[in-house]
Amino acid sequence: MSDEEHHFESKADAGASKTFPQQAGTIRKNGYIVIKGRPCKVVEVSTSKTGKHGHAKCHFVAIDIFNGKKLEDIVPSSHNCDVPHVNRTDYQLIDISEDGFVSLLTENGNTKDDLKLPTDESLLTQIKSGFEEGKDLVVSVMSAMGEEQICALKDIGPKN
Repeated sequence: MSDEEHHFESKADAGASKTFPQQAGTIRKNGYIVIKGRPCKVVEVSTSKTGKHGHAKCHFVAIDIFNGKKLEDIVPSSHNCDVPHVNRTDYQLIDISEDGFVSLLTENGNTKDDLKLPTDESLLTQIKSGFEEGKDLVVSVMSAMGEEQICALKDIGPKN
């Protein structure tokens, strides 16, 4: 054995997959699915009967959780589909910068400054007006497949 120490430069993440496989026939309405490489929430599932050549098919209608676009996919029910790992985290809003980024307080007391304001107009005006009024706001951040976006807002009362 050599006495040299080996130094490895880590250029990858922990290797945790952004998705996991799930059989198409077991995915239900309000579940999540990856269609055309985008994480989506399923709004409608219909299953066709087995045809002359075997497989029953599942027809998924889903909405992209980040941009709201409607996507559709048809998959044999016995085949596996990718399902994204979707996380929702609440952060307290500290500040809104002029360039449209928000400063958020994490649970362990650190700040998270890499998120932009949402593109959804009503949510955007709610956040801005609530912040200008000096309210204590908590934003819900949805993250999936390496993307993050503010998706909801809670008012926890005025600042003391």
